[in-house]
Parts: sequence; structure tokens; C-alpha cells
Amino acid sequence: MLLLLGGFLVLMLLGVPVAIAMAASSLLYILVSGVTPDVTLAQRMIAGVESFPLLAVPFFILAGNLMNIAGVTGRIYKFAVALVGWMRGGLGHVNIIGSVIFSGMSGTAIADAAGLGTIEIKAMKDHGYTTEFSVGVTAASATLGPIIPPSLPFVIYGMMANVSIGALFLGGVIPGVVLTLLMMATVTYFAYRNKWGSDTPFSWPQLGSAGLEIVVVLAFPLAIWLMVMAGLSTNLAVVIGLGTLLAIDWYFDFSAVMALMAPVILIGGMTLGWFTPTEAAVAAVIWSLFLGLVRYRTMTLKTVAKATFDTIETTASVLFIVTAASIFAWLLTVSQAAQLLSDWMLSITHNKWAFLALANVLILFVGCFIDTTAAITILVPILLPIVLKLGIDPIHFGLIMTLNLMIGLLHPPLGMVLFVLARVAKLSVERTTVAILPWLVPLLLALIAITYIPELTLWLPKYMGLSK
Repeated sequence: MLLLLGGFLVLMLLGVPVAIAMAASSLLYILVSGVTPDVTLAQRMIAGVESFPLLAVPFFILAGNLMNIAGVTGRIYKFAVALVGWMRGGLGHVNIIGSVIFSGMSGTAIADAAGLGTIEIKAMKDHGYTTEFSVGVTAASATLGPIIPPSLPFVIYGMMANVSIGALFLGGVIPGVVLTLLMMATVTYFAYRNKWGSDTPFSWPQLGSAGLEIVVVLAFPLAIWLMVMAGLSTNLAVVIGLGTLLAIDWYFDFSAVMALMAPVILIGGMTLGWFTPTEAAVAAVIWSLFLGLVRYRTMTLKTVAKATFDTIETTASVLFIVTAASIFAWLLTVSQAAQLLSDWMLSITHNKWAFLALANVLILFVGCFIDTTAAITILVPILLPIVLKLGIDPIHFGLIMTLNLMIGLLHPPLGMVLFVLARVAKLSVERTTVAILPWLVPLLLALIAITYIPELTLWLPKYMGLSK
């Protein structure tokens, strides 16, 4: 056990990438201990990615990349300005609302930070906001990406914990709203403290246009339901609904109706059983291509090819981490390290609320040093048996783990959102870290609420019949 964990930590301290560090320490442990033939390394690593739910990973990554090159981010930003730009600290609120919308398409915090962050930080600096405040609110809002469905971490967790990915997606909706409200309250606090005004004049026509877009989007699923109730087949109702929606969008030239439709189609389709989460990822790609090639005509074959190659690179990186983490997690179990940690935690307390407090501290710590995908793959086999033994719902725990790891993305030494925004804003990592610190307050408050009020996570999956 010491050889396995010690080798991993030494390699990490030497700056070796996390996936290689896990694979190398696993191989070293196998060779020295002789616990299993060395060919097991390759077999277990391959088995780690032989999973149908993992097919969703490259498609969600591709959908996010396609949305970026389709110019959807600019339209989302314009819509958010019309909706909340007139409020005090307007562009701070715009930043958060933009992330909420983009989260329904990308599923990753890094895509959110890189895609919308470039537009938002420049706009906020142009309107007189400090670079630090602009970076802080962008970093905090980027954590919404994997909480509001769809979500890549939920796909990985669902596969590892053998729970419904659809239930996890629905479980993230209310926590996402809680996070959004806490972040907007934080922007309001800074706005009153610094005596900031609005960034765009209040305009009934603009607000009415944004409100009309929301009404049109919400009317779509209602119209489908009414047509089905009237006797039309579901497929025909969807075709008629999408055709009508496209005609309305073309006539009024809305800025973001079609972008807002992405989460409605994905979540509605999964909830109604039209497609699985993996098929939803494919639907997200098809919708992205439709927007870029047909509706907005902002894509070219060259940009589609670039998005595809970027997706291949990112997918290879993510799945390599999954393969390395799977053998590492298996050896932790074989070496009894997982059992020892489990016994140690249960020796401290058998109270599930106290355990959740300990788990939060552990996951927060791990998230500062290990990539999100690797952390989920390693921690789930260790912590899930305790979770089940203490009667904690694994869907609830999945939200807790994911939010913890999203907070870890904002921290050195391995916080990828931290590094992305430091590059976008041309700030040092140290200044970026200081800028993010105040935004840990709403994130930690949300974490406490989600941890100790399980119904925030579980009510919607239970209501939709996806959880007991």
C-alpha cells in the first residue's frame, strides 16, 4: 500500500502528469509485490473504458466545441445582457446567467471558462470592472458547467457507482439554481459595496424580447405534450414543434432561442425516455451542427474539422486518465488500502452527517491535486461502500462529490479553470488565485446546503420516478 501510494505521490511531486503517475506507480506495485501478473495492467486499463455510458464523453465534448465555433456563446451573452444587464453590477449577473445557459450544452467547467470567459472578461474590463472581479465571477460561474445537466463528471460517476445518469442529471437542476442565486447575491453585495450601477439602461423592449424568448422555449415542450394528448404521434409532434419553432426564430431573429432549446431537448428527451444519456450526447452534437451549419451558418468544414480534432485530443486525455485511474483504484482495493480507509472513517463515526463532513474535507483536498475524472474513478470505489452502508443516497453523494471537485478546479496546484482564466485574463496564477478566493464563500455555502439538505438533490429525480 505504501509503495502504491508513495510512488504515486513522489511522481506527482516530480511533475509527472497524473495519468502517467497512476499507471507507473501501479506497474511498479505489480512488479514488486507480484500480487498479479503484469499483463493485468493492460487488461484492467482496457476494462476501465469498456463502458457504454462512456460513449457520451466524446460527444458532449464535441458538442461544447461546436457550440463555441458556431458563435452561440456571443448570442448567449447578448441574451443575458438583455435579461439582467440593467441590474446593479449588471455584467457580473450576465456572466452568471450566460454560464447557466452554456452549462446546458457543454457539460464541463473548462469549456465554460474558455468559451464564455474570453467574451465576458473583456466586456467587464471594458465597462470598468477590475480584472480580479471579472476573473473571480467567471471562475465561480464556470463551476455550474458540471452541476447543471448535462455533465461529464456525472457520466463518469454514474458509470463507477452504477446509478442512473439521467437521475444524476435531474438531481443537478435544483442545486444549480441554488448556486446561481448565491452567486448573483454575491454580485449584488459587491455592487452595493462598491456603488456600481447598471451596465445597460433598463429597457422594456429589450427585457420583453428576452422574456418572450424564454416563453417560446418553455412553450415548446407544452406544445409537444398537447399535440401528443390530441392523438398525434410523438415523432410527428416533435417535427411540427421544431418546424414551428424554427419559423418563429427566423421571423423574430431571436438571439438565443435555439441555444436555450439545447438543455430543453436533452433533459426533456431523457426524462420522457426518448433517448439515453449517451444518445442525448449525440443529440447535442446534431443540434450544434444544425445551429452552426443551417440556422446561423457560422461553421465551415475547416472549423468543424478543428473542433473534431480538439475533441479527439481532449477525449484521449480524459479516457487515458480513466484507464490509469481504473487500475490504480483496483489495486487500492486489492492492497486493502480502500478497506483500511473505510474502516478508519467508520471508526471515527457511524453518523452519516459526520461522515459527509469528513468526506467533503477529503474530496476537497483530493480535488486540489488530482484531475476530476481521476478523482472520481479513485474515490468512488473507496467511499461508495461507506455511503451505502450509512444509508446515504448515491445520487445525493454524486452531487456532493462533483461540487467538491469543481471547487478543486479553482485551486492550485492543478486547478485547470484557474490556469485557463489566468491565460485568458493575462494574470499571474497568484493574482488569479487571490481573485477567486472571495467566490469560495457562495460555493462553500452551496456545498453545505446540498450536503445537509438532501431533498435539494433528490426531490426532482423522485418526482420524475428516476429515484426511490
